[in-house]
Formats: sequence, C-alpha cells, structure tokens
Amino acid sequence: MLNVEAINLFYGASQALRGVSLTAAKGKVTCVLGRNGVGKTSLMRAIMGLQPVQDGRMVWEDRDITGLAAHDRARRGIGFVPQGREIFARLSVKENLETGFAPLPRGQRTIPPEIFELFPVLRDMLGRRGGDLSGGQQQQLAIARALVTRPRLLILDEPTEGIQPSIIKDIGRIIKTLAAGGSMAILLVEQYFDFARDLADDFAVMERGEVVLAGSAAELVEDDVRRYLTV
Repeated sequence: MLNVEAINLFYGASQALRGVSLTAAKGKVTCVLGRNGVGKTSLMRAIMGLQPVQDGRMVWEDRDITGLAAHDRARRGIGFVPQGREIFARLSVKENLETGFAPLPRGQRTIPPEIFELFPVLRDMLGRRGGDLSGGQQQQLAIARALVTRPRLLILDEPTEGIQPSIIKDIGRIIKTLAAGGSMAILLVEQYFDFARDLADDFAVMERGEVVLAGSAAELVEDDVRRYLTV
C-alpha cells in the first residue's frame, strides 16, 4: 500500500501542496480529481520522486521512500505514465518499450508477452517511430512502457487527455484488468469525471493544493464532486 502523509510542496515561494494525505491499495484504483492547476500533477511528481517535498512523508510497501530519488522508486516497483505521454518520438515502438528496462535486473530485461495481449496494436508497430503514431496509440505506448518495468504501483496522469473515445474505452478496460489482478495499486489522475467514476474504488478531490473530499466510491456524491470540477 502507498501512504502519503501530510506532505507540503513548494515551487520557490509558491506552495503547491498543503498537507496532502492519500492512500492507494493494491487491487484498487484510486482516482485523484480536480480542475487544472489544483496540484494533481505536483502530487504525482512528488510520489514519483521528481519533486522534493518539504514536510510529511511517503511510505510504499512499509518502507519510507520520502528521500529516495526517482530511479530508486522505479526500482521499488513504482511506474509512471506522465501527462502528455512523453514518449521518444525518434525511437521505434520497440525501442520505446525497451527504455522501460532501466530499473530492472538484467535477467528481467524482456518485454512481457502480456503487453501485447493488452495492447495488440503495438505488436504490429514495433518498427515504427513513436512520433508517427496517433495520439491514442502513443498513450497506449506510454502505458505499455511503464508496464515493462513490472510496477506494483502504477501512476497515470490524465491518460484520457486528447484521446479519441474508442481508445478511452480501451484504456479503461486495461486499467480494470490490471487492478483485478490484485498485485498492483493504481493511482489515476483525471478531470473526466465519468471515466473516473466508472473505474474508482476510492477517490480524492483536490482544490488549491489540498484534498477537500475523499472516500470510497460508494461514498462519492456526484454533485459534490462535480462542484470542484466545473470552471
């Protein structure tokens, strides 16, 4: 389980996160919701170790990871799909997937066959450059690249952004499949409420760097959540 405990994060004099606490359990999808600019991506970057926190702590699988660098967190089974995908446009699909080998022991540096069961379109595109793929295909590649690292915590930052509806459905199906396996915790950042509602086991809503609503999906009151999502 991931436990984020009262973390504060600053960019210079500007405070991006204010005492944020969050949990994400294996076998469940935890959705973080909120408008643009409320601190969702800052929270994900803090959990991944890409941005240091000033206070609080983060515990993953009963180990304090607050001071660990991002590459050490990746070695401990934390995978990240950033907002905007950030694939390597000039590398082939196969080469993009192989960049996921970095945190793995040499004996595990293979692309699991399950990747192509989840993303069959990628099997036929291994030789194509990442930049030649459609936006939806690039998003699938970004998720597949993270899965190559064999994560036990998968962080997805707005995976539906700019994606056609048919691919959104595929991504939702894949997230459900991964969570149902029971060995992976999934932390999903979303603005698209209907997508998040259909997937979430637990949720947290952010506003101005704070978690203002949180609980299980059964406790979610749609009107209360939508109030924090509308502009």
